[in-house]
Amino acid sequence: MKILKIFKETISDGPGIRYSIYVAGCLHACKGCHNMISWSFKIGRDFDKQYEQEIIDEIKANPLLNGITFSGGDPMFSAIELIPFVKRIKKETGLNIWLYTGFTIEELIAKKDDKDENQSAMYQLLLEVDILVDGRFVQELYDPNILYRGSSNQRLIDVKNYLKL
Repeated sequence: MKILKIFKETISDGPGIRYSIYVAGCLHACKGCHNMISWSFKIGRDFDKQYEQEIIDEIKANPLLNGITFSGGDPMFSAIELIPFVKRIKKETGLNIWLYTGFTIEELIAKKDDKDENQSAMYQLLLEVDILVDGRFVQELYDPNILYRGSSNQRLIDVKNYLKL
């Protein structure tokens, strides 16, 4: 897994001041994507234990943060690597986790019992997320007036409440 970019303080990727981690790699190839460079799985910095610790230390050192956001690319394509990292962030910081993905929550839930480890890991990562911003960007549905999303088909989902239903 590679990390394409980190925004140590942003107000664009969720409410309050957030620490946003952009994971490299996406296969959705949405028409009109604002971050096409993020489609490549080969660019960015390798995510290793040292980098993981640097990120955790930065997060802990900033008392202004309201949460952590994972974006990309699409973090779900790196779910296996992200699961232990997200669990660690939650345990050590207590901050809420947002995740942007081109998959819908229904598609992710359907992966629950998939025999392919990469596919089932997407469901496991979903379980660690507080708010999911789901759905592919649809250029024809672009709306600059909606909060935290690019197109009106994308949803902000409270994962725990959704899964209870």
